[in-house]
Amino acid sequence: MKLISCLMLGLLISSTAYCADLAQLYQTAKVNDPTFSAARATRDAAEEKYYQGRSGLLPSVTLSGNVNWHDQDVRDRTANTTAHNSYDSYGYNLNLTQPLFRWQNWVGFNQSKLLVSQADLVYRQAEQELILRLAQAYFDVLYASENLQAVHALQKAIDSQLQRSRNAFEVGVGIQTDVFEAESRYDLALAQVASAETDLAIRRQALQLITGQPVDKLAPQRRGVALPSPQPLDSKQWLENARTNNLAVQQQQLNVKVSSSEVDKQRAGHYPTVDFVASKGYNDTLSSGHRQGTDELTAGIQISIPLYQGGVVTSRQREAVANRRAAESNLTAAQRAAELSARQAYLSTVNGLAQVKALRAAVESSIKSMDSNRAAFDVGIRVNIDVLNAENQVYSARRDLARAYFDTVMSQLKLKAAVGTLGEDDLMAVNGLLDPSQGI
Repeated sequence: MKLISCLMLGLLISSTAYCADLAQLYQTAKVNDPTFSAARATRDAAEEKYYQGRSGLLPSVTLSGNVNWHDQDVRDRTANTTAHNSYDSYGYNLNLTQPLFRWQNWVGFNQSKLLVSQADLVYRQAEQELILRLAQAYFDVLYASENLQAVHALQKAIDSQLQRSRNAFEVGVGIQTDVFEAESRYDLALAQVASAETDLAIRRQALQLITGQPVDKLAPQRRGVALPSPQPLDSKQWLENARTNNLAVQQQQLNVKVSSSEVDKQRAGHYPTVDFVASKGYNDTLSSGHRQGTDELTAGIQISIPLYQGGVVTSRQREAVANRRAAESNLTAAQRAAELSARQAYLSTVNGLAQVKALRAAVESSIKSMDSNRAAFDVGIRVNIDVLNAENQVYSARRDLARAYFDTVMSQLKLKAAVGTLGEDDLMAVNGLLDPSQGI
């Protein structure tokens, strides 16, 4: 119910900030993101290629009419006389042409179906890119918020340590250098807070550019949730899938087919064409008070054999062959790029999972170190700089953990995109890692 209510609020009241998670923002972005809207319109336009290609197989009918006024002077040079004649005429012609054999039209029709399929792949790739752009912008906001919370907490911790240093100096058990060091760290923390606040505002604006809606509260990640490993846990399988199923690869595969069809289409410029033609006409003439009407109906088979057109047909055929070679090279490049993307995403995912695990342990260890350093400082065993460094280590580890967590999730999505399977279900799975009961 919360998903539905927040989505309706976002769609109906565009000027009001609303609570949202990744699933809600995706539905909003599909409507409001201009890049995706352009891709959808391009897909719709490309679908018309099918009907345009089919038109070459269907009959064409034209209707023409005329109204004329004639004024004639007929001279008889032998008799040296001139006869003047004037009359009006009007008529119409209805012409029908049905292609019976035009091989280039059949090839063009098959090409149109390939182009529609290619446009659909481009649209699906735009959907994947929208998911990646939205997820990246969403996690950038979450990380910026985590960073701001961390520097706020660091500021409070340094302020607390600054008070300890001042108290110790006042009672004669501390040194003024500790106070100066703590004050320096505190001023630095204030600057970090200001920078983090600016960064968070910028990240929120970047997210709004995609959703087209102001976003107030976002669901953060659930604490302590383990990220799933890529399945299968076999890089070779992912690389093979990327080589064949990547959407860019599939587009280039269709482009090779289109280019091959274009070779056949241009070669057909040497073939004869056969059409069924029919014509129905009527002409009416009024001359010297007499009206004369003529009806005419003709039908037959028309054969046209191209003999020579200045070499343009052969030239276009060579051009099509060269374009096919280029398409084949582009296919090879797309396959290699897909393999590289899959390899990078797979390694980033596997290494990211290990990094997240290690950083979680590092956070726990740094907290214990900070607590022990504080206790040792209070009894005079540790100096002030040790405590400040330990506090800074805690919040640095927390930021690093957040960055590694979000980067790993993005790597998982990019891995799915590399093999052409990234879809809304994958986004919903990532959305399950968020906590809608909280808001940042």
